[in-house]
Amino acid sequence: MKNILSVLSLVLLLASCQEQQKIAFVDNGEIINAYQEKIDVEAKYKLKDEDFKKRTDSIGQAFQLEVQSFQVNASKLSQKKQQEQGQALGQKQQLLQQQLQREQQVLTDAFNVEIDSVISHVKTFVADYGKKNGYSFILGKNEAGSVMYGQEQNDITDKVIEAINAKYKAKE
Repeated sequence: MKNILSVLSLVLLLASCQEQQKIAFVDNGEIINAYQEKIDVEAKYKLKDEDFKKRTDSIGQAFQLEVQSFQVNASKLSQKKQQEQGQALGQKQQLLQQQLQREQQVLTDAFNVEIDSVISHVKTFVADYGKKNGYSFILGKNEAGSVMYGQEQNDITDKVIEAINAKYKAKE
């Protein structure tokens, strides 16, 4: 009986000496959406997008005036001149559309670069927060259930890569 109590005491002592891992989770979407830098980036690009739309409308109205002027004066022109000016207007419209599409793409690309930077800032912050506050893991709440921070000794990425590559090579 004494031996059983000694063994049980030893087991309890060893169990209590084990370091408990501090684990938490965060809602990734909520953090990103509430992050002021993201809000500022969105506000900046909303203004740029509104300016772009105003400029696009202005260009579109000017082109429409040009088309209306052509239509009014078309009856005074020969058939050949009507075709030439009609084709010129069609080409001008196409060039304007291409130019506006390029500008829209540049705006979209710049926005995406800044948003990617914001997401990177959030990831870095969460990792630093985890280190400073003694967390072993900070899990990200999302569809993928990704880990936002983890202690290196608990990272089995390399082992999994080796195993999956070994399995793939065995199939060949």
